[in-house]
Amino acid sequence: MTNPITTEKLLVLYPALRGLPAERIAAMLAPQSIMHLPAGTQVFAENQPCQGFPLLLEGSIKVIKLATSGRELMLYRVAPGGSCIISSSCLLSHSDYNARGIAETPLTLLAVPVKAFAALMVDHPPFRDFVFHLFADRIGELMQLVEEVAFARLDQRLAKLILARNEVVLAVTHQQLADELGSVREIVSRLLKGFAAQGLVTLGREQLTVTDRAGLQKLAAV
Repeated sequence: MTNPITTEKLLVLYPALRGLPAERIAAMLAPQSIMHLPAGTQVFAENQPCQGFPLLLEGSIKVIKLATSGRELMLYRVAPGGSCIISSSCLLSHSDYNARGIAETPLTLLAVPVKAFAALMVDHPPFRDFVFHLFADRIGELMQLVEEVAFARLDQRLAKLILARNEVVLAVTHQQLADELGSVREIVSRLLKGFAAQGLVTLGREQLTVTDRAGLQKLAAV
């Protein structure tokens, strides 16, 4: 049975909501506004209208862009305490989604209705600041992604991606890594075999073990 979402938990994750009247927070936490989604669920899709502003309470969402060729590029992840700039952009511009959101893990999220989001932007400055700071942070991340896609070698980007997981053993497939890099599995598999030949990683079935973190860091910094 899923634990109920309390006001305390909401305010710990989203302190920008502090100072709101108790009745407004209670209305936000109405059962119909809280969603529990299994891993793999499509949270939102391209060309779909935005139905609310998501506040993620548990789990992780990956936001991806799908090319006409069928290849995917991972734009960013949303963790508890954060939210999705594509959602806020759609709400502010009254436009449809231009990317997809997928639940990487089981999710619990609070969908702030469109009218409530608009009211918060007008009459609650801490929430408005939160949304605009979110834009600033995400734009910085996306600019870095554009720079890496345009200028960095794929082996550098793969090394950075492995290091970013900050784990010794990664439960990940070659296809998943390729999707995050916006590449194809065959190329990523070839690079990983090269990493293994250099002693940087060892490869197993749907997992990868980092054996020379310093070597990967050196490659990522080239």
